[in-house]
Amino acid sequence: MGKDIKLTASDNFQLGAYRADPASAPKGAVVVIQEIFGVNHHIRSVCDRLAGEGYVAIAPAIFDRVEPNFTSGYSPDEIAVARKFVANPDWAAMLRDTQAAIDAVKDKGPVGIIGFCLGGSIAYAAATKLSGLSAAIGYYGGAVVRFADDKPKVPTQLHFGEKDAGIPLADVETIKAKRPDVEIFVYPGAQHGFHCDERASYDKTSADMAWPRSMAFFAKHLKK
Repeated sequence: MGKDIKLTASDNFQLGAYRADPASAPKGAVVVIQEIFGVNHHIRSVCDRLAGEGYVAIAPAIFDRVEPNFTSGYSPDEIAVARKFVANPDWAAMLRDTQAAIDAVKDKGPVGIIGFCLGGSIAYAAATKLSGLSAAIGYYGGAVVRFADDKPKVPTQLHFGEKDAGIPLADVETIKAKRPDVEIFVYPGAQHGFHCDERASYDKTSADMAWPRSMAFFAKHLKK
């Protein structure tokens, strides 16, 4: 359904991206921000799924500045390698690349953003700092608590797992206290990565609740 394309950021850096278009006229567009595993099979499948929902979906390869075309699976060894990308993340650069993706699809109607893991944090930061968005959704973004003093400029929805080893519930409570304007869901028993059906931490029950909530949120806020 999708294809590989190139994007150009504001500093003229060229990065890769995956884009999936719906079969009929789009309802709008959604930027999909990857986990630490690159624009891999799962992220591409999320884009395809969004295209099936009627949106143009685009996933910028935000690690291209460090290692072009990096993709990874979810074995312990692969996870260890992927973690190097977030040892000292360049948030400004990742947001520039995210803005390039927003700009590439803004002619298709209202633009939303959805991100997972690292991408969940970027989706939140994008909601507070970038232009051209109409809604933002973040799944288990560990850095959201660090950005929680920043107010989103667009409606924002966040999803967390109750048993996420990397995001303590105390952090979620902090976000709730600082950001009563943000819609937040916590899924009982769910771990980090619960939405990804290719990870050992996949929780079908939680994923089957979170995705319809996400689609309803986009349907509400991405209206032409």
